[in-house]
Amino acid sequence: MFDRLLYRGPSLEVLHEEYAKKGRLDERAPLTASFEIRIEAPLQRVWKLLSDPSRWGLLDPAIHDIRLDSTVAVDAGFTWKNGMARIKSRFAVVRPEREITWTGVSAGAYAVHRHVLEETADGATLVRTEESMGGPFLILFFNNAKLHATLEKWLTGLKKAAEA
Repeated sequence: MFDRLLYRGPSLEVLHEEYAKKGRLDERAPLTASFEIRIEAPLQRVWKLLSDPSRWGLLDPAIHDIRLDSTVAVDAGFTWKNGMARIKSRFAVVRPEREITWTGVSAGAYAVHRHVLEETADGATLVRTEESMGGPFLILFFNNAKLHATLEKWLTGLKKAAEA
């Protein structure tokens, strides 16, 4: 428990280059969660929503104040707020209609957030998201159940927007 409480994990740069870009989460991080959803919408529509941070507020009203340094591309930076938390992020993987992954830091907590998309035979889209978070004292105010609920809310919002 004490190790989890003080866990720092790899540096943000290592997390970005050696984990996120290689399709990995920080498996030692004290917080990890995943969620998958089937969306009754074409892959292109789902991708368009997911790969446009300026529209993320449509998926989750808690997300706001999004500022991109450039276009959505590997290593491009962006900042955003999720509720009161200001997050500084960078895209690690941008494979159109296949995967979008970013890393981020907020209040000393480092995260990898992956999204993998798959078109089904009947024209729907499966989206799987997974995230790892680590940082000292993080588990005092956040836990795996809350992270899972956040991912579920995020993909449910994506589903609602894409199916509208």
